[in-house]
Order: sequence, then C-alpha cells, then structure tokens
Amino acid sequence: MKRDPLPFVGGPDAAAATDRRVAWRRSLVVLAIALAAIVAACWDTGVAMVGVWWRSETFVHGFVVPPLALWLVWRQRKALAGAMPRPSPIWVLALVACGFAWLCGEFALVNVLSQFAFVGMLVASVPLVLGHAVAARIAFPLAFLFFAVPTGEFLLPTLMQWTADFTAVAVRASGVPVYREGLHLVIPTGRWSIVEACSGIRYLIASFMVGTLYAYLNFVSLRRRILFSAVALLIPILANWLRAYMIVMIGHLSDNRLAVGVDHVIYGWVFFGVVMLLMFWVGSFWHETRSPAMATPEGSTRDLALGAAPSPRLLGLVLAAALANAVAWPLVLHGGESGRVATSVELPPLPSTAAWVAGVDANVPWRPQLQGPSAVLDQGFASGARRVGLYVGYYRDQTPDRKLVSSSNALVRSDDPVWLRLGGGTRDLRVGDAAVTARDDELVTKSGQRLFVASWYWVDGRLTSNDFVAKAYGLLARLKGGGDDGAVVVVYALGEDGRPAAAAVETFVRDMGPALNATLRHAADRR
Repeated sequence: MKRDPLPFVGGPDAAAATDRRVAWRRSLVVLAIALAAIVAACWDTGVAMVGVWWRSETFVHGFVVPPLALWLVWRQRKALAGAMPRPSPIWVLALVACGFAWLCGEFALVNVLSQFAFVGMLVASVPLVLGHAVAARIAFPLAFLFFAVPTGEFLLPTLMQWTADFTAVAVRASGVPVYREGLHLVIPTGRWSIVEACSGIRYLIASFMVGTLYAYLNFVSLRRRILFSAVALLIPILANWLRAYMIVMIGHLSDNRLAVGVDHVIYGWVFFGVVMLLMFWVGSFWHETRSPAMATPEGSTRDLALGAAPSPRLLGLVLAAALANAVAWPLVLHGGESGRVATSVELPPLPSTAAWVAGVDANVPWRPQLQGPSAVLDQGFASGARRVGLYVGYYRDQTPDRKLVSSSNALVRSDDPVWLRLGGGTRDLRVGDAAVTARDDELVTKSGQRLFVASWYWVDGRLTSNDFVAKAYGLLARLKGGGDDGAVVVVYALGEDGRPAAAAVETFVRDMGPALNATLRHAADRR
C-alpha cells in the first residue's frame, strides 16, 4: 500500500488567513481611534442625547440601541472574520457631509440635526475604514443606530388631531352625544382632553423600533422586512385610537370611576402590550427558515476575502482624513462663537398713534409660555372699544435651554388650569409693508371666555410662522457671520360677542406693523 504524503502545512490559505487577521487588527485600531475622535469632538451632542434618554419616557429606549447594534454585529463575527477589510476613501465625502450638517445643527440650535449628523459620522466611519463591502454585511446594525436619536415630537400635533377625530366619531357611533372643541370632547358624564400623552407617540416610536428589529431577526427577504416594519408603524396608530376611545367609554360607563388617573396610564400600556404581542404572533406565521446570519448577501465571504490586505499607508491616510474631519468642524464652530459679544437687548415700548393708544390694559389674564427670552415687550393698545395685546419675546445668544424655536415654547400648556387651546390654522396678515402667513389660534377658558391669537417669528428681518423656515433663516444669518437674534411676536384680543376678534388683530397688525418691525430691527442692529 502506498503511503500518502504528509499534508502541506501552511500554504496560500494559511497565509491569507494570517493577512486577514493582521488587517483586521490594524483596521479595528484605526476605526476605534476615528470613532473616539468623533465622540470627543461632538461630546456635548452625545451628552445631550443621553440627557433626553434619561429625562423622557418617550426616548428611554435610546439606552438599549447601542448595545443592541453591537450585539447584531457580534452575530456576524464569523462571517466578518473571513472577509478582508479594505478602506473605501469615497466615504470621506459622506463623513464631510455629516460634519457640515452637524455644524449647521449647532449654528441653528437644531438638536435633532446635530444628533443625526453625529450618528451619521459614526456610521460613515465604518465603511470608510473597513470598506463598503464589509459594511454592507452589517448595514442593518449601522442603520439601527439612528433609533438612538430622540426625534418624533414634531408629529405630536398631527397624532393628537387624528386621535381626537377618531375618538369623537367612535363615541358618537356608540350612541353617546359629543360636543367637540378642538382637542376637547364634552360628553354627558364629563370633559375629556386629548393631550400630549394621548398622542400615542411613545407607542409609535417603541413599536417601530421593536418591529423593525423583529423583522430583521425573523425574515430574510427584504419585501417581508419592509412590510412588517410598515405594519409596526401603522398598528400603534390604530391601537392608540382604540385605546383613547375605550378609555372615554370606560370612564363614561363607569361614571368616571375607572380609566381615570393612574389606571388611565396603566390601562394604556397594558393595551399596547397586548397589541404588540398580537402583532408578533401574526408575524410568526411569516417566519422564514433561514436567519439573517445564515443568509448570503450579495458578495459571498469568499469574494470579500479576495485581494491584498490594505497597506499601512492607506490606513494612515484614512485615519488622517477622519481626524481632520473630527477636528475641523468644532474649530469652525468655536471660531463663529468666539466672535460673538454678549450684549443686552433694548425693546422700547411702541408709541401711540392716531389710531391706537398705547399703555392700555388689554384685559386678558394670559401670556404665552416662552422659555428664557432675552427681553420682553408686553403692551396693551386700544382703538375705541377694541382692546389688543402685544407680546414679543426677543432672543439673543441662544442656548439649547433657551431658544427661539423650541418645543418648550407654547401659547398654552396642556395642563393649564385656566386656558384651553381649541385649535388653530393659518391667517394671512399684513405687517406694515411685509406679509406673513401667521399662526391662527383660538383659546378658551373653562368659563367660556375666548381669545383670538395670531403669532409669527421675526428672524433677521424675515417673517414666518413655520418652525423649520425660522430655523433656516437663523442658520443663514449665522453662516453669513451675523448674530442669532430673533423674536416671537404674539398679538391677541378677546372675542366679541362670542366671536374671535380677528378683525381687531388684523387692523392692529396692519397699522402698527411698521413701528413693530422698526423696533425689532433697531434691537438687532444695536447688538
């Protein structure tokens, strides 16, 4: 019998495996340095994100997002170990774009933009250092990191409106008479208000995040993953409508002994938990046999393992680009901030005119709730029997805690003991020679007193009532080297004979607009 020769020890495969191990060690060190540099450069942005996770029950899920993303990457470790990491320098463009977006967010004090850009820089560093082929295998864990950004509160007004619409229709269909005023429903057994907690935003964000993760872990085909994620987005909206309807009906049928107070909240979360379990139970019938870890994406591991290891010179250039990007944008921000000199704001009262007498009590025990304006102009005016109030909140040297456009600023709080907001829209006003589509709101007291309110922003001489446009105007002013001055202008009048005093407000804005705009411009020029 012929004896087989001893197997050859080593060879091309062993050498390739050694090259991959060395390449991975070098690449991971470079990636760790790049990520650390981004975190250090944007430290305040990261701290602000964590602060929102800590303070807000809506975004507390942010604490589990990074660990879950790391676990999802860890599940792919064997497949990744067989690949050769190679830098993709083209991703420097994405890194620079995210850095510029971060700078814009910091200049305009748009926290969500800064935070998305911060996470974007972290994500873009992975394909930059490891290559887009390797990053494609962990695309979902990288995209999953964006769930850490606390966003979604801009949906609150829409979700609250939808909830009120459905609840009113459903309660009427159940045979209970409903009198509706905006977000407030009056039924024979009491009054119900659709407040922020009734919007379902917490259920929506939690459901979408968990549903997307469930789809990734249990389905292989992209079609099923997208479909289930869409269901996870739709179900909490419908479930919240049913929850609000059932809470009103339970309170009505129990003569307000059930579904009020603490059990109101507990009932909502229990109902949401049942709905989520039903959604996952339905999803189990779509389960595919192969897990994502076993599925072979475009480009097999063998394909990814081909080619030479990246040179230390290329890794050094990639690291230098990542470090330069991390350092450059904070330096630009610091340069823009260092030139600003803190000055006080002077807002002299508007003088009387032939049509309007200043210094008259508007007879309205109400003021908008603005956080930390640098200066306030609070005046009352009279023209015959008409009374109009003017309130201006002027902002300068804004910070994340006190800024012109903020969710903390409101005409009336949802828990206000006196005033309720019935609803709002828009109204075209002539502010002197300028025109603006102002916000049009109607407030009412529990005793029936009504207040018509028109409001808009003044930013660098431009007028708008749109939050996003106001932020854009402020950003443009900062990029041009100007200040961050801006103002919230609120004009209000009590209703006459039960009707909003729209005519009085429109006339006042038209007559006193030139003086108001001149006062705001004068304050900005004296910076």
